[in-house]
Amino acid sequence: MLLDTERGALTRALEIAGDPVVPLGPNPRVGCVLLSPAGEVLAEGRHRGAGTAHAEAAALAAARSADISVVGATAVVTLEPCSHVGRTGPCADALISAGIARVVVARRDPNPVAAGGIERLRAAGIEVELGIDEDLAAAAAALNRGWEHGLQHARPLVTAKIALTLDGRAAAADGTSQWITGPAAREEVHLLRTTCDAVLVGTGTARTDHPTLTARRSDGTLHPRQPLRAVMGTGTAPSLPAVDGAGEELRLLTHDPSAALETLFERGVRHVLVEGGPVVTGAFLRAGLVDELIVHLAPTLLGAGRPAVEDLSIATLADRLDLDLVEVAPLPSSGGPTDLRITLRPRPRTA
Repeated sequence: MLLDTERGALTRALEIAGDPVVPLGPNPRVGCVLLSPAGEVLAEGRHRGAGTAHAEAAALAAARSADISVVGATAVVTLEPCSHVGRTGPCADALISAGIARVVVARRDPNPVAAGGIERLRAAGIEVELGIDEDLAAAAAALNRGWEHGLQHARPLVTAKIALTLDGRAAAADGTSQWITGPAAREEVHLLRTTCDAVLVGTGTARTDHPTLTARRSDGTLHPRQPLRAVMGTGTAPSLPAVDGAGEELRLLTHDPSAALETLFERGVRHVLVEGGPVVTGAFLRAGLVDELIVHLAPTLLGAGRPAVEDLSIATLADRLDLDLVEVAPLPSSGGPTDLRITLRPRPRTA
């Protein structure tokens, strides 16, 4: 059974694991909090990226540096302690050697190479608590959903974001598109960018809109975590605007979404936000490579103009692309029309 002190420690472990200073990419984000037998916080640690100490090792090191004994303590971790030797030693062995008596684990490690830590701990006589609070377990899964998707599919998780009117327009007849949705939707997009390794647009968007593809706070300053800025397409496009502190720019010289994702995956990208125009968004949807679609829907009509998605190669209703509705939420409004955020998951097409 999960104690109240352990529930609080796990909430804290999730918080430090997701801190903006922690890089995204090919390694999971993990947090660890060490509790005394009385439930007092002794030390905490988090994994800071490839080649750095794992969360458990960082927490143990913090306790040692403060001359704090952890014998008989409880380790609360967001992901199963690893049992393999990589750039660092097995975290399960480190906990055993330190004299930890109990380990609370939010989520099993889905990586078969690293899994097995729970069994290793139990074999050493350490009590392990798994199958905890559902909300905290879901938060632990959400923390590394791009990383877990990469393990399962060997490609990045793809979130596509579009803004459109009630009649499905992404721009007016004269090409103007700024701004279809209101400030709250734009602020959400900046926050969404901080959760992704890369933001991808096509050459058309880069040429027409000159986007910076940065993640900014509500006050306009850059967020500590900036995504890779990727431009896809074989056509010519100007360089993205130079912004101090912005993510690296990458040109993907292909029209093939699969090839683009392969290149990004090789660079350590595990979650891509597709913010391209109708052509690029349509290409990813047509290829069946959109895992999540976020629609910012403005309560307005244009009657004409550019559609939000280009040709999907659908000639008859029977071939339509259906989507499952995940969430619908109104966005905050300061007196103007209230936009909606609609989150959807495309269904696999049946043969």
